[in-house]
Amino acid sequence: MLMDFETLNETRAFATRLGEQAVFFLPSLVSAILVLAIGLFLASRLSNAVGRALGRSIRLDQTMRAPIVAIIKYLIVIMTAIIALGQIGVQMTSLLAILGAAGLAVGLALQGTLTNIAAGIMLLWLRPFRVGDYIETSAYSGTVREIGLFVSHLETFDGLFVFAPNSTLWNVWLRNHSRASARTLAWTVTVPRKIPFDEARELLLSNRSHDGAAVRLENPKVFLDQLTADDQVIVLRGDVSEGSIGEVQHRTAERVRALFRQRFGEDGEPKAIARLLPTDADPSRYMSRDEAPQAHRELVNHRSEAPRQGTANPPADAAAE
Repeated sequence: MLMDFETLNETRAFATRLGEQAVFFLPSLVSAILVLAIGLFLASRLSNAVGRALGRSIRLDQTMRAPIVAIIKYLIVIMTAIIALGQIGVQMTSLLAILGAAGLAVGLALQGTLTNIAAGIMLLWLRPFRVGDYIETSAYSGTVREIGLFVSHLETFDGLFVFAPNSTLWNVWLRNHSRASARTLAWTVTVPRKIPFDEARELLLSNRSHDGAAVRLENPKVFLDQLTADDQVIVLRGDVSEGSIGEVQHRTAERVRALFRQRFGEDGEPKAIARLLPTDADPSRYMSRDEAPQAHRELVNHRSEAPRQGTANPPADAAAE
């Protein structure tokens, strides 16, 4: 009976001490929760505000906007977590030791993710492409919508969304179709052998369409590539400046056919017009910089507002034609 009475007293004393510690600890816990809630709220609001401010800035490249917003948000969240832990009495020395050990464990477990972060930093530093550029790798090809710390967002020429880890863009060969100021285009034109080559060459070098409008093919070159018993294969090659690539690719065959029909009649119509450059493996034959939609960060959430390739308004000089 005496043993039960002592046990009961010890239990009451333990409960009393526990209640006193809870009363002492409860304000600190409530304060930590409030700090954490306010910090998360501020992180979301401030990051959104910074994103809008950077979107209106004309001095900052759009490529840097998303990483800057993400870094600001993560920094605020980390600082909030440290302050909240300090409110409940966690010592910073012990916290740093725990964070160091946890960071090592997480780093070993997430090597691929850290590789993506390192690749993202290198992409932002060396700038092999920017937001709005059309790029091609062994796995992806599309218009760059966003470059983040972990992944990049691309949109293919037919409107598909591509979620590409940064390491898959950094550790492979990459072609930027929007970086060059001009590109070389080439076609083969097969015409009957009875057509004088000099006249055909003059017609192709005229750099004009059948209605007199310029085709913007700079430094055109024409030469005889093959000669058969019935046909002659002529190569037309020239440079096209940025902003005219798509229009020239899509209308050259039509113009060449109309020129030969106008000059030589139906019997002089080319038997075949084939594109040599860009090749069939080159995705730029589907679109060009002047046809690419404007880059935007709201690609996923506002997909209906994203214009499709080929639907953009044509340049003023192309419309005049």
